[in-house]
Amino acid sequence: MNRLPVRKAVIPAAGLGTRFLPATKALPKEMLPIVDIPTVQYIVEEAVNSGIEEILIITNSNKHCMENHFDRSYELEKRLNESGKTELEKMIRDISDMVNIYYVRQKQPKGLGHAVLCAKSFIGNEPFAIMLGDDVVINDDGEPALKQLIDAYNEKGASVVGVQTVAHDQVNKYGIIKPLGEIKQGDRRVKLSGMVEKPDIDSAPSDMAVLGRYVLTPEIFDLLETQQQGKGGEIQLTDAIVRLMDLQAVYAYDFEGVRYDVGDKFGFIKATIDFSLNREDLSDKVKEYIKELASQL
Repeated sequence: MNRLPVRKAVIPAAGLGTRFLPATKALPKEMLPIVDIPTVQYIVEEAVNSGIEEILIITNSNKHCMENHFDRSYELEKRLNESGKTELEKMIRDISDMVNIYYVRQKQPKGLGHAVLCAKSFIGNEPFAIMLGDDVVINDDGEPALKQLIDAYNEKGASVVGVQTVAHDQVNKYGIIKPLGEIKQGDRRVKLSGMVEKPDIDSAPSDMAVLGRYVLTPEIFDLLETQQQGKGGEIQLTDAIVRLMDLQAVYAYDFEGVRYDVGDKFGFIKATIDFSLNREDLSDKVKEYIKELASQL
């Protein structure tokens, strides 16, 4: 059976970033840098490395600098070139050449489901990916997280949500999956019978949380258009995916990779430390500083 390839990705980025105020009063949280690269660029690079050809970023009226980041900056390129900083010039130019990026505004803050619905005309009748900017996933030893989900979609021709196991006392912070039957050891892909958005700790159906990566069939849009408000008075993507299960199979895939919750302050600090330790220009200095700090604790 011929299936349309997953060519497009949607990055919802219209949130206010209140957990990082006051920094996000004027700067979008997606532009907060992990060392010297904005978090949204890591998401875009993962998409490109997974075979995505076009990206739609859902924004709001205060996100102009994100659009500027992925656009050409001729004046900056010219100055870098004239100063002999050709490597920096190439790096800046490559950012704008990575992939075709489009933007649409979410005019009302009605939740993730509503943000995804804003992408309906862009996606059309194709399967597509959703990548949340709060989750940066690094898999140095294998395929990017999104590529793993796309491969799972290609095998089954059905929607796939990316999951990983979280601590049981943290399940009330995530969408939690309900597997159809027992998960066998070694199985990374499991068919779903349900999902619950931020369940009470005592009633969570599993400890496997949906962590910012999805590959969905376009039928999700018809459901989002009729989706009632859910948790927090918002249109929840999770609720629409549960309804999608009544129409077609939906799977979860336990993707490989280290995931950083950069929407959380401590998660952001962890990412900054780990990314610094993995850079040749910084690792030795950071290691020495960590040792110095540890000796004083």
